[in-house]
Amino acid sequence: MPGLIPYLTVDDGDAAIKFYESAFGAACEMRMPSEDGRVMHASLQVNGGGGTFAPKRLGGTAVTIHLEFGDAEPAWECAVGAGAEVVMPLESQFWGAQYGKLRDPFGHVWSIGGPEKK
Repeated sequence: MPGLIPYLTVDDGDAAIKFYESAFGAACEMRMPSEDGRVMHASLQVNGGGGTFAPKRLGGTAVTIHLEFGDAEPAWECAVGAGAEVVMPLESQFWGAQYGKLRDPFGHVWSIGGPEKK
């Protein structure tokens, strides 16, 4: 699924899903629990908005912008070459995909993913 996908990191995934459903009419399309039952990942369709502030002004960000590629390595190398800071190396993950995180010079966190290399 190529495209730009915002990720929100929260302390209580189930409470966040309930809030976004109630507050913005979100629809939870998928919920993936971790081994201990907490929400590891969920996909919601949301139609809402709010104010914005630069991550450096806030002292960091809880949002990850995810980019999915057919081959993640060239995109990763391009971003690192352009000056992105590695937060989590691009590696094969337990869910069967390549995934890593970068921080851009402005404080935004980007994840890059793609199919696992065979």
